[in-house]
Amino acid sequence: MSLDPLLRPKSVAVIGASRREGTLGREILRNLVSFGFEGPVYTVHPKSSHVLSMPAWPTVADLPEAVDLAIVVVPSAKVLEVVQACADRGVKALVVITAGFKEVSESGRALEQQILEIVRKHDMRMVGPNCMGIINCDPKVRLDASFGSTLPLGGNAAFASQSGALGEIVLATAKAVRLGLSHFVSLGNRADVSSNDLLEFWADDPETGVIMLYLESFGNPRHFGRIAREVTRQRGKPILAVKSGRTRQGARAASSHTGSLAGGDRAASALFKSCGVIRCDTVAELFDLGRGFCTQPLPGGKRVGILTNAGGPGIMATDAAVHFGLDMADLQPDTQVTMRKVLPVEASVANPVDMIASATAPQYRVCSEALLRDPGVDALLAIFVSPIVTDKLQVTRALIEGVQAAGQNKPVLACFMGFDAQDEGITLLADAGIPNYPFPDAAARTLAAMHRFQAYRDEPEGKPVRFKVDKAKAKALIDGAKAQGREWLDGAAAMELLQAYGVPTVESRRVHTPDEAIAFADALGYPVVLKLDSEQVVHKSDVGGVKVDLRSPGEIKGAFWDLQQRLNELGVTDAAFLVQRMVAGGQETIIGAVADETVGHLLMFGLGGVFVELMKDVAFAVHPLTDADADRMLREVRGWPLLAGHRGSAPRDVALLREVLLRLDQLVGDFPVIAEMDLNPFMAAPVGQGSVAVDARVRLSSR
Repeated sequence: MSLDPLLRPKSVAVIGASRREGTLGREILRNLVSFGFEGPVYTVHPKSSHVLSMPAWPTVADLPEAVDLAIVVVPSAKVLEVVQACADRGVKALVVITAGFKEVSESGRALEQQILEIVRKHDMRMVGPNCMGIINCDPKVRLDASFGSTLPLGGNAAFASQSGALGEIVLATAKAVRLGLSHFVSLGNRADVSSNDLLEFWADDPETGVIMLYLESFGNPRHFGRIAREVTRQRGKPILAVKSGRTRQGARAASSHTGSLAGGDRAASALFKSCGVIRCDTVAELFDLGRGFCTQPLPGGKRVGILTNAGGPGIMATDAAVHFGLDMADLQPDTQVTMRKVLPVEASVANPVDMIASATAPQYRVCSEALLRDPGVDALLAIFVSPIVTDKLQVTRALIEGVQAAGQNKPVLACFMGFDAQDEGITLLADAGIPNYPFPDAAARTLAAMHRFQAYRDEPEGKPVRFKVDKAKAKALIDGAKAQGREWLDGAAAMELLQAYGVPTVESRRVHTPDEAIAFADALGYPVVLKLDSEQVVHKSDVGGVKVDLRSPGEIKGAFWDLQQRLNELGVTDAAFLVQRMVAGGQETIIGAVADETVGHLLMFGLGGVFVELMKDVAFAVHPLTDADADRMLREVRGWPLLAGHRGSAPRDVALLREVLLRLDQLVGDFPVIAEMDLNPFMAAPVGQGSVAVDARVRLSSR
């Protein structure tokens, strides 16, 4: 169902419009009139013939036409009746401002569900309840159906907030920093319209170039990921998001390494990364980035040129740029010659270019133009600290002239330090489309985010990969464990499950006695490893449950005795043992998956072994993976050089690691019942030298 009647209505009714000052109904009506809504506005009041000098009708049924949009501002007990009346009258969309529903009680939840059933039955769309309202700044619409006290500036940023309380702050801050909005939507309880619906609408909206979100939860994470990827990659519109609730300890009950490492907020970050959404840590950062994305072109690379008249801020900017992943541009000799002609000998024409405190407006003009024309510069950060002897307005105009004269499609950000937001110089910069930041770090962080977004769009999209597997065998193993009431597959079954999906594993056998272990070792060949295999022991190494490099039947018997004594100390009664071929050499890696309640399955790759949770050198991605996702995960870990070949060491079989990731991704897609899975370690050897999983843990969901 289209959101046009909601966000581009041709007519509006305010139900619950009030004559009393300070009431929400009166403020919303005032905003509709003050902002200049282009269509008719009707008021509904049971007793008054006029509200704010506008004719009022006693009921929705009495309205002279079926309006596109009704703003509902009546007590919660009357909302259901009003919504039914709107449905009967043929109203197409609703904004329910009223609070007192699922956010307060179970009875409120039930009432909200009744309202939603009416909305769905009559093909209406609804924002709210419990929201601040909506705004459309398009000059052809001019809709302010909110009770905010700030009239927004028009622009190309669409903003959706799941927090009504944040709405007024958003509107006031956007106006203060001169960030123009195309739309503002306070989602409230999201009974009907969600952020996913808005993403779909804004993807095709010609007035919207950047989408900004404040999220507290995901309604349908997979749907969000699909739509967001379409918006960012195909439509080229950046999505900037703040996701609150970062400190939830969602992994407290996780038993595997993957489950533990995926806790907290990793799932949301992985989801955002997979679909090109730029995550912001704070609302302040959201506005910083928003101003850059809304006003400037994306950089062609990450090489930044810094122009300053103060050494300290230039150093701050350099440190920040490098910290956020940018490179300092190497300036062409011709660029340096051009700047040297106008600068004093004390100035530095290396990057950062320090023109010193006496820098004049003409020098800013020449140097800014020269830097932007340099083919090795992808973006410019211009810093100005105003000394008493320099006319700051002249410097502002000169910088703008230099940027315009360069004629380059490169981003330019300013850091005019110590200026008030209402200063005339800052106004001139804003009018020229150059955002100003009070400190260099905010500007550098914004440029880095713009580069990351462009890099994401430049990356190959990747494609899903499917392998021929033995799905029937995998199903039998999982069904067998479920039938036995087992939460964890035993070690041998876990290895068989991997084998069914084509993952190479070390030769293993589950045994119960020393004689069984010796018989298998004699057939396999020494040395071997003996491991505990018990549902009661999650991490074997933590309890001394692994005996390695056993080279004779006698050593196997001794290891059995030691492990049995350890089991007695732990009170473990269900243990069996795994005998495996001893694998020497290779780089220990961990490959895993975990089902997250918010985004579905996460895949993980990192350097493995006993210190994996200490080092935390891992990368996550959301199922389903593409081949490009798997490649990115491998290269994202800090230990990637160890896999690629470090200081003359042989590179590991990276292609096989990628394949194993994709095979596990297929496995959890085929069997969502898998709650957690670890291959730790997966020994990554050079090509053709036997990379194998030597240990696996698989936990099944109880559902």
